[in-house]
Amino acid sequence: MGQGQVAAAVSLLDGGATVPFIARYRKENAASLDEVAITSIRDRLSQIRELRARRASILESLEKRGLLIDELRQAVLAAQTMAELEDIYLPYRPKRRTRATLAKEKGLEPLALHLWGQQEFDVKLAAAEYVDSNTRTVNGVADVTEALSGARDIIAEWVSEDGAARKEIRKLFWSQGIFSSRAVSGKGSEAAKYRDYFEWEEPVIDVPSHRLLAMLRGEREALLSTHIAPPASQAIAILEGIFVTGETEASQQVRLAVEDSYQRLLEASMETEVGREARVRAENTAIRVFANNLRELLLAPALGQKNVLALDPGFRTGCKLVCLDRQGRLLHHDTVYPLLGGWREREAAKKVAQLCGQYHVEAIAVGNGTGGRETEAFLRGLELGPSIPVVMVNESGASVYSASEVARTEFPDKDITVRGAVSIGRRLMDPLAELVKIEPKAIGVGQYQHDVSQLKLARSLDAVVEDCVNAVGVDVNTASVALLARISGLNTDRKST
Repeated sequence: MGQGQVAAAVSLLDGGATVPFIARYRKENAASLDEVAITSIRDRLSQIRELRARRASILESLEKRGLLIDELRQAVLAAQTMAELEDIYLPYRPKRRTRATLAKEKGLEPLALHLWGQQEFDVKLAAAEYVDSNTRTVNGVADVTEALSGARDIIAEWVSEDGAARKEIRKLFWSQGIFSSRAVSGKGSEAAKYRDYFEWEEPVIDVPSHRLLAMLRGEREALLSTHIAPPASQAIAILEGIFVTGETEASQQVRLAVEDSYQRLLEASMETEVGREARVRAENTAIRVFANNLRELLLAPALGQKNVLALDPGFRTGCKLVCLDRQGRLLHHDTVYPLLGGWREREAAKKVAQLCGQYHVEAIAVGNGTGGRETEAFLRGLELGPSIPVVMVNESGASVYSASEVARTEFPDKDITVRGAVSIGRRLMDPLAELVKIEPKAIGVGQYQHDVSQLKLARSLDAVVEDCVNAVGVDVNTASVALLARISGLNTDRKST
């Protein structure tokens, strides 16, 4: 992929062109890049622009506060990832009052710097110089113990904000971190649906997306508590290897500060960061699975132009029955009760046989919802002949369509149950043409769709629908408004002109 190809693709994307449109109708402009390459350019472009925006914000903040020296500016400009950029900015980020802040206000930063050098000297004697037990002194230091404790608080903050240290601990969290889940006490039966995760532990790098999203949902519902951390001894050993440079008394103080820094500051910070990244990865995987399932459903083989009898199954309320012609137009609708037995079943059998002959039915579609299998068995027992196949159809989202504005426009004087049966029949004839009328999320072919970024999910699924429509093509003479609106280069405004 050359620089010119990338520049051309970026120009088209910035102009509002979609990935399918560029891949199919602007190949000469994008040097024949395919959808995969264009999608990767789009996603990477978004990341780069987000990084640039954050970099500009950080530079502005530093400059306003008079902290932007040339060395810091160069470091900010050289950062290649968001994590690296945030690590550089962390020591300069406006902070709430911390233990280190209070220690600095007491004048203990010189002592911290003295300890940080880890030279050979009498630590207690050096600390005694900072003791001021005068109760009238607001920032007084009561004794040597308090002086050393405050100096260690300052050192601990330096350790937690060191970019190299954070990078090493981040790597450790990903390579050795354990994701654990525990039940929140006192929830009882309310948390029973998460019982598989009451005592769960697994390497964070190996947690499947569906399991991670399930545990995070339990945490949001306050039924589970989750935790991510590597063995603390390994993390502290890494930090000591970076910061402890001798065996002096001062080195021992630095060692204590390093241990406190990890346990009090760095562990929680890395847990938050790694947890957030793990969630994003899980979301991306879930969205990708959802998109792949949707693509398979949309591109399922179509029956084609056949006369179809479709049934939306039901027990007590009966099966909604419709007859459609080869263009999917509604010719007849009725309700039969084949699952109630007795005379109602016999009446339903007679009705179906009559309609098959009257409308020259060539296939029967049965929704796979409640009562679907029983209805299918009933139809197969009617001996309608091998020339009329009975096909189970995925009815996910049919109820959404039946209550939608599109359905009301198509069938303004029909009940929503009739509209749902029509949708089932049309899905058999042409799955793509019918399913584009439904919001992709409502088709229900993915897991944990409510636990992922709704914006990213919608963008991904919309791209799949548009890609499928453009891959298959449409008959402009018979295509619905919903189908035409998915053609690259058209939209709901242009289609009507």
